[in-house]
Amino acid sequence: MELTKEEEKSLSGEHGEALQTAYRILSATGEATNAEKLVPIHWAHVSGVNYNTIGDAGEEFLANLSKKAKFKVRTTVNPMGYDKDSVEKFGLDENFVQKQESIRKSYEKMGVTPSFSCIPYEIYDLPQEGTQVSFAESNAAIYANSVGNLKTNKESAFSALASAITGKSPYSDLRKDDSPTMSVAMKISEPNELTFGLLGYFAGKVADKSVAISGVKNLDKRCNKSLCAS
Repeated sequence: MELTKEEEKSLSGEHGEALQTAYRILSATGEATNAEKLVPIHWAHVSGVNYNTIGDAGEEFLANLSKKAKFKVRTTVNPMGYDKDSVEKFGLDENFVQKQESIRKSYEKMGVTPSFSCIPYEIYDLPQEGTQVSFAESNAAIYANSVGNLKTNKESAFSALASAITGKSPYSDLRKDDSPTMSVAMKISEPNELTFGLLGYFAGKVADKSVAISGVKNLDKRCNKSLCAS
């Protein structure tokens, strides 16, 4: 993957350890996906927020990273392990609460928009069509590409986090302008929220790679969400 001189400097550590870590992640991701280069992104949505998911290693990694890292673009975030406004109602383990609070504070220290939702497209307006974004949440990535006509791969927790810090992502796969070749064709009658959910489920089951579904028109937001989330 070709890097600019400034990107090379960041990768070598000239601009600090936090940027070096982020560029190492992006370089590895880019090589794994045969990316040609890095491209600017305008919005990142990160996962890896729930302590039950990332554990002590994730909590410690974020605590260390947040000492020096700052998000360069608007960054929204997946849900935590509880609702912080009503945590006292549920009698949660104190260690869990402390670790989850540490994770939340690390993200907020880096400059996250505290959305704590896996459906950021329900909360914020989508940018202009064709805009490059970096979404780690699977349903949000599909919704962004298919409904919003944005450009994102289904990013990992690490690659989306690195994109938030650098404002860049590897230019590969669904980020390119080439339209995906349709591999699955399905027809449904009397469509509703449930049948669109089933459509998405079976399309994913029978297809090896990315799925392009044609002939689906005039979906409301709930049906779109049902199709993308399944």
